[in-house]
Amino acid sequence: MTGNLELLGTTLAAARTEDRAALIGYLPAGFPTVDGGIRAAVAMVEGGCDVIEIGLPHSDPVLDGPVIQTADDIALRGGVRIEGVLRTVREVYEATGAPVLCMTYWNPVDRYGAERFAEELAAAGGAGCILPDLPVEESEVWRKAAQHHGLATVFVVAPSSRDARLATITAAGSGFVYAASLMGVTGTRESVGREASDLVRRTRASTELPVCVGLGVSNAAQAAEVAAFADGVIVGTAFVKALLAHQGDERAGLDAVRALAGQLAAGVRRSG
Repeated sequence: MTGNLELLGTTLAAARTEDRAALIGYLPAGFPTVDGGIRAAVAMVEGGCDVIEIGLPHSDPVLDGPVIQTADDIALRGGVRIEGVLRTVREVYEATGAPVLCMTYWNPVDRYGAERFAEELAAAGGAGCILPDLPVEESEVWRKAAQHHGLATVFVVAPSSRDARLATITAAGSGFVYAASLMGVTGTRESVGREASDLVRRTRASTELPVCVGLGVSNAAQAAEVAAFADGVIVGTAFVKALLAHQGDERAGLDAVRALAGQLAAGVRRSG
């Protein structure tokens, strides 16, 4: 079975034709439970997310801030495994028709087997993988498997990336480029603007791929700020916070993430 790289491309292109940025929402699999996480991701699409990223929880998530680390810990203590991650991808895709990516560090995929993981992610209806810690120079095995199975390989660029490095990274990637708006770990920020805008401008000079910005967006005003210069706005920590605030009350948590997605979706429409 072929993955949904093409669906990802058409979804991002459709947002562009509507003169808006795409809204990409992130949740780790298994949080608060596997079933609860599936329902939450579906609620995010119902609220207005165009694309969903499902995180593969990791015991040492170097890119993730304390909020997502908390969610990862809950998921790991709940016993989530790669099987649960793939089931989350499959059920969210089947329920919504939205492109669903897996965001994971390289080590779990390497241990599982790149070819096996790509094959099973594609079979689940996945659109691709975001691999924040996989150097381009060491990515050939994964990229071949992903290409064979119709999956995107999304690399992360940062404000510290020099122009020549941006060209190397974007030439190897597919789907879109994940532009980390700030140096450091994920989390909500007061401002996400200038460094991110400059990074998007420099990244676009080396690629035709859409450039989507993550790390720091938590409300409609910030979403609008980023949507003014990026092809997509990626939000994770704010969705996790919304669920954490309603632990033990699933309906309230689902209502909260659905409402947040609606607010962010309004923000990315560049109506300002």
